[in-house]
Amino acid sequence: MFHGSMVALVTPMRADGALDFAALKRLVEWHIAEGTDVIVSVGTTGESATLDVNEHLAMVERTLEYVAGRIPVIAGTGANSTREAIELSTQAVSLGVDGCLLVTPYYNKPTQEGLYRHYLAIADAVPAPLVLYNVPGRTACDMQPSTVERLADVANIVGIKEASGSLARAQELVDRLGARVAVFAGDDALAREVMLQGGRGVISVTANVAPRAMADMAKAALAGDAARAAALDAPLAELHQKLFVESNPIPVKFVLHAMGMIEAGIRLPLTWLSAEHHATLRDAMASAHIQSVVSA
Repeated sequence: MFHGSMVALVTPMRADGALDFAALKRLVEWHIAEGTDVIVSVGTTGESATLDVNEHLAMVERTLEYVAGRIPVIAGTGANSTREAIELSTQAVSLGVDGCLLVTPYYNKPTQEGLYRHYLAIADAVPAPLVLYNVPGRTACDMQPSTVERLADVANIVGIKEASGSLARAQELVDRLGARVAVFAGDDALAREVMLQGGRGVISVTANVAPRAMADMAKAALAGDAARAAALDAPLAELHQKLFVESNPIPVKFVLHAMGMIEAGIRLPLTWLSAEHHATLRDAMASAHIQSVVSA
């Protein structure tokens, strides 16, 4: 159902932290023109943790309006409360999203049985395609492949974004899940290899700033053209790494601002990129052939 280069879109903000819908529209049009396959709205890269519910749904609604059915839109609707995740997912589906991305519950550290019941409850309550999201480095919760396999026969669970940083974990999921549930890379540095070994795409931070390159790389990898995928991925390698010199989405917002795409807006407790990393990010931009038009 979902495949290819799926951008984990930033939430553009003005310098005072207010949502910037004009910038959102520019980003949406740019991604569609550059070949992005799916837009993921208000995921964790979209600062979902610091948006209130009304802002969260407004971002989803405006994204759907601007996309106008041209490519699929997935909404990030995860929460560490099952009831909250069901409510947010239900509202996003009522707005017209094509699917929901559901991060594992953070902080409260559920057991594997708790994770199974959490996702089963959401799937029972929300009649829409659901994508699981495992990112233990951010949540202190690691959903094991055996738990994902238990959920694989739930009809509306269609994918998992696996962001553990382990290629072996991604391969195990591909082997266990087969055609039942699609595996999506959640780490840009591993995305090419995940797709070459059977993954169906990447939910990408890098695609925010290099959408055409990521779309072309994903297309080559999904076609099994390892040499072309590697050649396309090589200029992005430094970017894949340096976009995480500080907590995501701090660096990617810096790059988008340097490109003239968004204002320098981010919400506390996240802060703008530290000056010590500016040159590092600009070097990564140059390696990826991304032009900077803003000096600071």
